[in-house]
Amino acid sequence: MEKNSRRQFLKKSAVLAAGATTLAWRGNLGSATEPRLTFPTQPRARLAVASWPFRMFIEAPTNKWARDPKLPGMDLTDFPAMVVKRFGVHNIEPLDQHFSSIDAAYLRKLRAAVEKAGCHVVDIPCDVHASFYDTDPAKRRVAVENGKKWVNIALELGAPSIRAHIDGPPKLTPNVERTAESLKQLAEYGAAKNVIVALENDDNRTEDPFFIVEVLEKVNNPYLYALPDFCNSIMTHDQEFNDRAMEVMFKHAYSIAHVKDSEGDDAGKFHTVDVAKCFEIAKAQGYRGYFSMEWEGNGEPYAGTQRLIDESLKYLS
Repeated sequence: MEKNSRRQFLKKSAVLAAGATTLAWRGNLGSATEPRLTFPTQPRARLAVASWPFRMFIEAPTNKWARDPKLPGMDLTDFPAMVVKRFGVHNIEPLDQHFSSIDAAYLRKLRAAVEKAGCHVVDIPCDVHASFYDTDPAKRRVAVENGKKWVNIALELGAPSIRAHIDGPPKLTPNVERTAESLKQLAEYGAAKNVIVALENDDNRTEDPFFIVEVLEKVNNPYLYALPDFCNSIMTHDQEFNDRAMEVMFKHAYSIAHVKDSEGDDAGKFHTVDVAKCFEIAKAQGYRGYFSMEWEGNGEPYAGTQRLIDESLKYLS
């Protein structure tokens, strides 16, 4: 199931590729007008594993709603070594809710665990706990300031990007102008720190892919990009819409994308996506960044994540 023995050559290649990316990114700190990441080309080195699928195992104060006490627990500092051992992947994508703390001591401990495992943090998905398009300017400032906090955390962990969630009050229609005004400020801050801000087609009301593209094109900042999620847009639409969504999102993507083959909705219905088509679109759009495994299917996450890894390697080879 989760067993994935690797030859020593591939293991060393993945570690060296991840390390090369980190060094290239760090070397441009404070001087680049746009991000210049050197992405690995070996298929396995382009893969990452997200912590989200393993939320029922992760012990953290902000993860209590998702933690299953019947399952063995782990701190986020245990996650990098687990990913390397179980999946032979050397890149991780830790969710903000899975951090036990964001104080300096814990961040140093987490970075040490990442480095000891021979890993690299490729992105940090975060919730800014406010809306970028709220009609109240004070609330929009909260969203921007919370985003800046996670940019700083990404810098501490050597991560080249964060994914900022575009939230919104239930009765408020998403607004391009206000969202762009807020994200312009966050992208400028990210540029000063050399950390990319990515926008995901996550919530189909507040983060419609075509809305995201409007915002990206209006802001027009080289530190603001799209984060294409293979399956999210199909939850409320069909495969044809998903294909169009992936085309525009990958056109505006740079460093990170989420791989899924299925996802369950609130009613318990599972929606499946054409994974091969998503990879085909990514290649056609010239995407060279990372693919993070964010399994959401029916079953348990170890087998599901391994299946996504196997599929990804097939289509990237």
